[in-house]
Amino acid sequence: MTQFALAAQAATRALRQLFPETPLQRNDYLSARYEADIWLKREDLTPVRSYKLRGAFNAMRKVRAEAPDQTHFVCASAGNHAQGMAFACRHFGVQGTIFMPVTTPQQKIDKTRAFGGPNVTIELLGDYFDQTLAAAQTFCAEKGAHFLAPFDDQDVIEGQASVGVELLAQLGRAPDLVVLPVGGGGLSSGVTGYLRAAAPETQFRFVEPLGGASLLAALNAGHPVKLPRVNSFVDGAAVAKLGDLTWQCLNWATPDQVLLAPEDRICITMLEMLNVEGIVLEPAGALSIDVLPQLAEEIRGKTVVCVTSGGNFDFERLPEVKERGQRYAGLKKYFILRMPQRPGALREFLSMLGPDDDISRFEYLKKSARNFGSVLIGIETKRAESFAEFTGRMDAADFSYRDITDDEALAEFLV
Repeated sequence: MTQFALAAQAATRALRQLFPETPLQRNDYLSARYEADIWLKREDLTPVRSYKLRGAFNAMRKVRAEAPDQTHFVCASAGNHAQGMAFACRHFGVQGTIFMPVTTPQQKIDKTRAFGGPNVTIELLGDYFDQTLAAAQTFCAEKGAHFLAPFDDQDVIEGQASVGVELLAQLGRAPDLVVLPVGGGGLSSGVTGYLRAAAPETQFRFVEPLGGASLLAALNAGHPVKLPRVNSFVDGAAVAKLGDLTWQCLNWATPDQVLLAPEDRICITMLEMLNVEGIVLEPAGALSIDVLPQLAEEIRGKTVVCVTSGGNFDFERLPEVKERGQRYAGLKKYFILRMPQRPGALREFLSMLGPDDDISRFEYLKKSARNFGSVLIGIETKRAESFAEFTGRMDAADFSYRDITDDEALAEFLV
């Protein structure tokens, strides 16, 4: 057993004073669907609904053991790391200052404050996270506090490794495959670091959001690189650059072990798990399940553990998730039409809709000095094939239209 593995086991034992191990649950629905033995490691069921509490607790525990006089901790986070640190601050009775961007949703601010209580002060600074991080680090240096990094910290990585310690003990045998979401790399560094020592036969697949593939970029370049642009929808894993320490832990991996999950497809997985299994997952928490179709041939007949990393989902986002999922599945589209300004034109257009088609949005801009008006229309259907039939009927009738569903700039502005 390696020194890291022993440290991970010690971290796991220490965590028991904070919360019991999270469940490892066999999922019958997914197992039957993929003809495999599929288990979910439910990190969405920690007290703060994500695994981040593990690393924050372990780092704080070790700092306090080495420097008992250190009673002030600082972090920059708008999400799960902030909540994990807040919970740990209250547990240890220390002061925490948490910097969040000004744009942070009130729900996240309120939850962080609830977990930390009087032990936590929240500072809202910066429109963008880089500004928030810089302010937090300056404040930390001025106050002599300890900066608690979200992933690029050895003690944080050890804490996240407790996920691997638990799942191996709970399963009672080495799984064939563990599927891990990746953001900054703390969770995947910890779990693989432990399992590669304790269960060397286990294989791994890493999942990143398509718009934030920092691990894949690092593996292709041979070192961590900063992505020029990051899609923030999967906020729990949308990291522009892999950490230096986490890179050292993961540089053995190969690019073909990394799978990319399109943000809109993740929405379908979130809705499926909610509607079929009653499991609430945030976008990052659904990553490991989302790629199972890509692994279907490989995992048949095997034991697979998917780590569901978090369940901090704001239900005010549900309409957006449904919308994105429908668009990805081809069940909802937006068009701009040039509608002839003549009697009966609208009735003629409506007659082209099929029995499964439903208008979800209709905006008509009539300009009396022109022979045509512009229409923005959103259509939902039960079969993706219906749209080919619908556009075919419009083509036959010489209606002029433009499908803007996949035009990101235009759809964002108009829809």
